[in-house]
Amino acid sequence: MDLTEPWLASEEGAARTQGPRTVMRCVRLLLRAHGAAELLGTILSEGPGWITGEGSALYLTDGEGMLRLAASHGLPEWAHERYGLVDPASELPAALALKRREPVLLSPEQTGADYPGTHAGRGTGLVALAVLPLVVDGVAIGSLALSLAHRGTVPRRDVDVLETLAEAVAHRLSHLIDHVQAADRIPPGVRAGTAAAGRPLLALAARAAGAGAFERDLVTGETSWDARAYRLFGLEPPPEADTAPAPDITGLVHPEDLPDLQAAMAEALSSGGPYRFAYRVVRADGELTHVREDGEVMLDVHGRPVRVAGLLTDRQRVGTAPPAQPYGSQPCGEGSAGAAARSALLLALTRTLSRAVTVRDVTTAMTDIARPALGASGLVLDLVDEGRLLPISHEVFGGPYRSELSRLHDLSAGVMQSSLTRSVPLFSEPGGARPQGPLTPAAWAVLPLVASGRQVGSCLITFATERVFGREDRTMYSAFAGILAQSLERARLYDTHHHRATELQRAMLPRSLPRVRGVVAAARYLPSTEGMQIGGDWYDLLPLPDGRVGVVIGDVQGHNAEATAVMGQLRSGLRAYATDGHDPAATLARTSRLLAELDTDLFATCLYLVLDPATGELTGARAGHTSPVRVSGHRAVELELPGGPPLGVEPGAAYPLTTGRLGVGDTLLVYTDGLVEDRAEDYDHSVRRMLGGLELWSRRTGGPTRATPQAGLERMADLLTLNVTERRSRPDDVALLLLHRVPVLD
Repeated sequence: MDLTEPWLASEEGAARTQGPRTVMRCVRLLLRAHGAAELLGTILSEGPGWITGEGSALYLTDGEGMLRLAASHGLPEWAHERYGLVDPASELPAALALKRREPVLLSPEQTGADYPGTHAGRGTGLVALAVLPLVVDGVAIGSLALSLAHRGTVPRRDVDVLETLAEAVAHRLSHLIDHVQAADRIPPGVRAGTAAAGRPLLALAARAAGAGAFERDLVTGETSWDARAYRLFGLEPPPEADTAPAPDITGLVHPEDLPDLQAAMAEALSSGGPYRFAYRVVRADGELTHVREDGEVMLDVHGRPVRVAGLLTDRQRVGTAPPAQPYGSQPCGEGSAGAAARSALLLALTRTLSRAVTVRDVTTAMTDIARPALGASGLVLDLVDEGRLLPISHEVFGGPYRSELSRLHDLSAGVMQSSLTRSVPLFSEPGGARPQGPLTPAAWAVLPLVASGRQVGSCLITFATERVFGREDRTMYSAFAGILAQSLERARLYDTHHHRATELQRAMLPRSLPRVRGVVAAARYLPSTEGMQIGGDWYDLLPLPDGRVGVVIGDVQGHNAEATAVMGQLRSGLRAYATDGHDPAATLARTSRLLAELDTDLFATCLYLVLDPATGELTGARAGHTSPVRVSGHRAVELELPGGPPLGVEPGAAYPLTTGRLGVGDTLLVYTDGLVEDRAEDYDHSVRRMLGGLELWSRRTGGPTRATPQAGLERMADLLTLNVTERRSRPDDVALLLLHRVPVLD
C-alpha cells in the first residue's frame, strides 16, 4: 500500500471504470483497491459528481497515533507542509472527525478563515469540505476529506452517501494493513491495528527488488535517499536513519552519461508526471553500476514542479543492463557522445525557455527546470535597469534560503558586473572541503547576458560540490547564456507592451467609485494574462437625478486596442444618455445605435440597472450580457431579466425594461463572463458553483451586514476573485461590481 504515490489509473483500471457512476459500483471498486492513493482516486473518478476532488485528502493513523497525510488531490505544496502531519488532539477537521466519530462539514468561508491560503476550488466555484472518520471495530484508521460542490447545506442523503464511501474505505484499509502486518515483521513504532505506514506494499516490493527510494524537494534543492539507495551507489548509509541527505549525484554519475541525464531531467521537469532514466554510476572502487531511475515529477496547483520521488534499481539485477564499458575509455565526455548529450541538454533548456512569455516565466523556468537539471544549488538572475544590475530571481525561488540568496547576490554583485562589462563568462573551480549552504559554493559560473549587442543582465549559477568545467561545458554554458539573454529580452518587451496596454484600459475605468446615499459599492478589475492583447471589459457607477444610482457592466468583443477604444466610446456615450434621464431600455437602444454608427465591426454585451436607494425600486435592461445576481439573506439567485441582442448587432432593436426590488441588506452583483468562465467546465455549471459559494459564504459570515457594510462588501469581492487570481493564467479580463443597499438615514 503506497501512501505517497499519486493514483494513476492503469489501462486495466481505466477499462474497469467505464460505465455509469453509482454508489454501489464505487463501493465495489473501493473494496478492490490496493492502496490509499487508489482509494482516493476511485472516489474522485467513480463517486458522485458533486465530489469535486480539488483539495481532497486521506489521512492514516501512524504508529505514534498521529494523523499522517497518505494521499491527496489538488492540495498545494504549502498544505502538504503545514497539514502533512495532524495531531489528533488538535482542532483541525481531520482530528475533529475522529474525536467526534461523525462527519465534519465546513463551508469554504470557514476553511478560508481558519486555514488561510487554501484554494477554494476550480473557477469561481467555491466548495464545501466534508471530513469523515475512518473507524473499524472501534479502531481509528484515519480521516477522509472530500471537497464538495454543494449550494448551501449538504443534504442528509448526500451525507449518507459520504458515510457509506468512508466505511468502505476504512474496511479496505484495515484489510490491507492486516495483510501487510501478516506478511512482514512489524517495524518499531508501529502499533498493531492501526494504519501505520511502516511497511506499505510498495515498500515490500521495493525491498524484494533491491530498489532504493529517493525524494527531492525542488524548492530547497534537498534530496533524501534511503539505505538501499546509498548501497546501490556504493556508499555507506548513515547509521540508524531511514533516510538521509543524499550526496551530489553529478559526482557519481559517469561523466559520459551526465549530460544525457541532465537533458532528460529538464524534459521531465518541464512536462511533469512519471519518467524513467537509465545511466551508469561510478562506485568508489571504480566499478560501474547500471542504474534505472523510475520516478515522478509532482506539480503544485500552478503547474510548477515542486517535488521528485521514485525508485533506483540495479539494472543488472533485473537483467536489462547493456554490456559494461570500462570507465575512462573516453576522456570524460569530450567525445562525440558527450557533445551530443550536451546538445540535447541545451535543446531541452531552449525548448523550456521558448515557452516562457513574461520575465517571471523566464525566471520560473530557470529556477524550476534549469537549476535542478544542471545540478545547481543556487541561482541569481539579474537584469540591467538604468545601468544597474537588479535581482529578479528571488521573487520566484528561495524558500527558506531567500534571505541567503539575497546576501549571495550582494557578495557576487561585483563579479557579475565585471563579467557583463567584459561580456565574457567566468568559471570558478575552487577546491577544499565540501561547503555548507548556498553562500559558500564549491564551484560557480557567471554568465553575461547580451542580446543583439545590448546588455540584458547577468546570471550566477552556484554548485554545492566541486566541479570541473571542461571545454565543452564552457561552450555549452556560453551558448545557454545567449539563449537566456534572447528569452529575457523578448520577455521584457512583452511585459512592457502588456503593462502599457493594461494601464491604458485601467485609465478608461473609474479611478474610484462615487459615494451615493443609501448604498455602498465595491469593484474589481483583473486584466487578462494571456497574450499582449487588452480587452474591453468595463463597469461604471452613475449618480443620477433624484438620488438614484445607475449600475453598468459591459464587455466589448475582442482583445485588442480597438476593443479598448470602443469600450471608452461606449462608456462615455452610455453615461451621457443615462444622465440625460433615459431609462435603461432607452439608454441601451441609443448606445446600440451609437456603436453601429462607429466605423467598427465589433459588438458589445451590456447590462444597465437603475436603483432608487430610498424605495429599493430596481429597473434594468440587458443586451446579451450575463444576468445580475441578488444575494438576499442566505440565498443567491440570478434575476430574471429578459434581454435583447448585443449592442451594435441590430441597431433598431428594442430592449425590454424589467422592474424589481432590492431590499435593505440585499446585495447586487454584476460581472463579466471572465469571472466564472472555465475552459474545462460547462459555463452554466460554473455559474451555479459561484451561486452556491456565495450562499455558503453568506451563511457562514452573515454577509456584508455582519461587519461594516463596506468591509463586508470588499471581503465578498475578494472571495469572488480568489480563484481567478490563483489561476496560472487568465485567458479573459474580469470585471465585477457589487452594490449593497443600506438604510437611508434622514
